[in-house]
Amino acid sequence: MADEGFTHPRLAALYDPLDPDRSDLDAYLRMAEEFEAHRVLDIGCGTGVFALLLAGRGKDVVGVDPALASLDVARAKPGAERVRWLHGDATTLPPLRVDLATMTANVAQAIAGPDAWQATLRGAHEALRPGGRLVFETRDPARRAWEEWTREDSRSVTEVPGTGPVESWVEVTEVAGPLVTFRWTYRFAADGDVLTSDSTLRFRERDEVERDLRALGYTVDDIRDAPDRPGREFVFVARRV
Repeated sequence: MADEGFTHPRLAALYDPLDPDRSDLDAYLRMAEEFEAHRVLDIGCGTGVFALLLAGRGKDVVGVDPALASLDVARAKPGAERVRWLHGDATTLPPLRVDLATMTANVAQAIAGPDAWQATLRGAHEALRPGGRLVFETRDPARRAWEEWTREDSRSVTEVPGTGPVESWVEVTEVAGPLVTFRWTYRFAADGDVLTSDSTLRFRERDEVERDLRALGYTVDDIRDAPDRPGREFVFVARRV
């Protein structure tokens, strides 16, 4: 189940304006070239930023996401006709044979339930050609990133075209073992509306992720550092045997 930040049309429309710097995707673009991937599956494609970057480089791209409002934003963007957009997740895919499957940003951690996580890895495995790769990132739990998710550190006011000023901030509401739940709040200056979105991320240990991948038929080729969060995040490169 996707969070309100992705399923509510008014909040989905804010995703790109409130996070315009997507230099975190540069590493994934480089890996698509490194692995000579021509067909790419973007799991949790959201508003389509990465899928459209890939399509702009001539890749054959499928973007899948459970949040219809986010897909509506993606489908309205220039060049959207070059991507095959699917409403669903990695467990509901049609028959595919891709060279590379990706889960960028928080996608892997947002699949918090163990059963859903296993099913996602299994679905990606089925979509990959033999020798194809799954690449995703997850934060190192030891760095306790959630301790920095405070209203004081995150509050900002952004002028959104067609909407006006939007104030936003995040606060952690619960930490229960590997699960961290937090709430984003959005205040619209134009009409005074306040909307919230609750999310839960699972902070998996490195060896836990490796075990899950190997149990489902992957070989872990590499575990890299995230260029945008050096020393704070793992980037897994797993290959379908």
